[in-house]
Amino acid sequence: MKKILFATSECVPFIKTGGLADVAGSLPKYFDKEEFDVRVMLPNYKTIDRKWKEKMVYKDSFYMNLAWRNQYVGIMEMEYDGVTFYFIDNEYYFSGDHPYEDGAWDIEKFAFFDKAVLSSLPVIDFRPDVIHCHDWQTGLIPVFLKDGFAENPFFQGIKSVMTIHNLKFQGAWDKQTVMDITGLSPYYFTPDKLEHFGGSNYLKGGICYADAVTTVSESYAEEIKTPFYGEGLDGLLSARSGELTGIVNGLDYNEWNPATDPFIYHHYTISNWRREKKKNKLGLQEELGLEKNDKVFMMGVVSRLTDQKGFDLIECVMEQLCAEGTQFVILGTGDPKYENLFRHYEWKYKGRVSSNIYYNNERSHKIYAACDAFLMPSLFEPCGLSQLMSLRYGTLPIVRETGGLKDTVQPYNEYEGTGTGFSFANYNAHEMLHTVEYAKYTYYNKKREWNKIVDRAMKADFSWAVSAKKYEDIYRKLCGE
Repeated sequence: MKKILFATSECVPFIKTGGLADVAGSLPKYFDKEEFDVRVMLPNYKTIDRKWKEKMVYKDSFYMNLAWRNQYVGIMEMEYDGVTFYFIDNEYYFSGDHPYEDGAWDIEKFAFFDKAVLSSLPVIDFRPDVIHCHDWQTGLIPVFLKDGFAENPFFQGIKSVMTIHNLKFQGAWDKQTVMDITGLSPYYFTPDKLEHFGGSNYLKGGICYADAVTTVSESYAEEIKTPFYGEGLDGLLSARSGELTGIVNGLDYNEWNPATDPFIYHHYTISNWRREKKKNKLGLQEELGLEKNDKVFMMGVVSRLTDQKGFDLIECVMEQLCAEGTQFVILGTGDPKYENLFRHYEWKYKGRVSSNIYYNNERSHKIYAACDAFLMPSLFEPCGLSQLMSLRYGTLPIVRETGGLKDTVQPYNEYEGTGTGFSFANYNAHEMLHTVEYAKYTYYNKKREWNKIVDRAMKADFSWAVSAKKYEDIYRKLCGE
């Protein structure tokens, strides 16, 4: 039995700010239980819902040195969905109102967490063969493994994997502060290790010292070796390309299933969606105060409203996107200028545009089920989950060909009769608009072709079972098999 520990700063259903939480919470359930014992460790934030806190059992506690400090480490444990979760408890670090706060405090908080993860393993008597680290918040774990823990026989031979979910976030801070916080010697703060442009960088440390590096799609693994996408680490990632693998994220097909989804108006399957899916459109139109018409082309967006997600393109051609014969539904929060843009267009085109400037999980399910198309024109997208959800619900994604969007959405080819959605290559508002208009034309004028694309989209398999097998291969390789 191979033992694997996931170390993560967030994890569904306990705490979530982004896609990292979905991966950390969903992926462990899909490994072969006969061969892999996969457990998860995360901080015990004050903001975790009380219903989960009440299920946690006190395991043990001890004090740990972090440079010049002596800090309490409590370990809570619970089982959920057949997976064992450990929560690192420390009120000083984890009592904030949000999992991530300001820069310097987070730098110290996650240095504590990373050292506590390793220090707690002998206490809970779990010696993993592989520690799977997620994003910069766990970037010091591979470094600590090679530092103070390397002398301890318990830790010898433990391998580490570093997964990059979004290279934009790196845990960069000034070198002196990080040396003071972590207690790491100056040996680690050179340009070939943690030092980065004169400062220090947690993610860089993880990439340098991990035995394998992965990211969340094959295309993104190639893109981040280039200066445009590499965020200053493209040279290092090129140097480590032999150990770098892209594995596309999966989707929890139990949670996202139009046949059983408790949040949507009417259930449907690949065999009856032609009849049943439109009932979701009528339900959403009624709920949002849109004109009720099951034949109108309805396009959805569920996203953070930021430049990264392509909202500058949408802003440029918003007037044309709201054309006759289109209904446009937006759900999300972000940059105030985009929040206000959508509020304005809802006011201007009442009955055609619905702007929901907040986040609501139930509403997101309804949008995936009700819409005909889903717009995702990202500048960069390491993997993206929204396009996987829309494929699952037979809502055709319209995406820019970048990162995981390129890997998961096959563009419609009318001559070959292939494709699961629509895509455009250049980061250009009018190219995006042309693709939207092409999708709309197909919807209205080539209904049989549109229906075949929906059939193919709903047949596509992006469940975690497929991705889990690729991670299993990496673990086996690291374990010498």
